[in-house]
Amino acid sequence: MIKSALRATALAAAFSAIAFAAQANPMVGGAAMYANKNIVENAVNSKDHTTLVAAVKAAGLVGTLEGKGPFTVFAPTNEAFAALPKGTVDALLKPENKGKLVKILTCHVVAANALSKTVAKMIKDDGGEHDIKTVGGCVIKAKESMGKITLTDENGDVAHVTIADVKQSNGVIHVVDKVLLPKM
Repeated sequence: MIKSALRATALAAAFSAIAFAAQANPMVGGAAMYANKNIVENAVNSKDHTTLVAAVKAAGLVGTLEGKGPFTVFAPTNEAFAALPKGTVDALLKPENKGKLVKILTCHVVAANALSKTVAKMIKDDGGEHDIKTVGGCVIKAKESMGKITLTDENGDVAHVTIADVKQSNGVIHVVDKVLLPKM
């Protein structure tokens, strides 16, 4: 009886530890995201962000996103990139299109540590819509509906935050389901 109680207690403690670890290190693209690693160190492990990682490398932005920050990155998934017109990603990854790629990627980055709670408060304080200025000079319109944040790019296309508040050592990542494009 005592052994059973000890086993049950040990099992409960193990499950609590697993639940805490899962909470502390959210899963993105099948990989744990660690708050003590930077944006690039985490992103390279997400199978849902291989296109984004390739684009960041092609644009020469690895060093920046490994930097001190803080940064908020709205990170489009592979599916988001695949939804762009056929051939767009391949064309953007070519060296001659580096400037355009940098512009697009930096329109997903904010020079702040903006957790969803902070963004939701700014939206509420601004009467239902908040303009977010990005490192790339874009203005993204943030809205909140039923506890979910959406981002509208300069072309009127809407991205949904599908995983919020993935904390990094140099900021936060919010996974989005659409590539935010600047007006070009």
